[in-house]
Amino acid sequence: MLMLTSPDFNPGETIPTRFTCDGQNVSPALRWTGVPEGTKELLLVCDDPDAPDGTFHHWAAYNIAPDRDFLHAGFGPESVEPGFRQAVNDFGKPGYGGPCPPEGDKPHAYHFRLSALSDRIVSAAPDATCVEVMRLAAPYIIEFTELVGVYGRP
Repeated sequence: MLMLTSPDFNPGETIPTRFTCDGQNVSPALRWTGVPEGTKELLLVCDDPDAPDGTFHHWAAYNIAPDRDFLHAGFGPESVEPGFRQAVNDFGKPGYGGPCPPEGDKPHAYHFRLSALSDRIVSAAPDATCVEVMRLAAPYIIEFTELVGVYGRP
């Protein structure tokens, strides 16, 4: 069974400020186990379904090798990492964009979702958005898991 964890926050807990727009705006460390047999690629996304105008897409990292079992903390907007690609997020930049809910909103839930894919995403344009990458991946999802953290701004 596919499982996703972070040494930086537990399920349902507040995401530390370092990983938000109020801090260093870099990604938390993520670890996973239980990648199913037949997985050709992993896709990691982060989105905020509580955003005022509908789901806001903060990150999509794809072409992650199935034998990899972690991503270290520290990916920010436009970070380059050998071995996988990152889509353009809803902030309009490639890479990770941290939680940044409107001030005064109740805390939003941020869903980090890891999907095991039965085929590689090869047709994504270099400037593909998170939504485009998720659409290309959808037919190949074997299994997925989520880690949800929360963040609010007073």
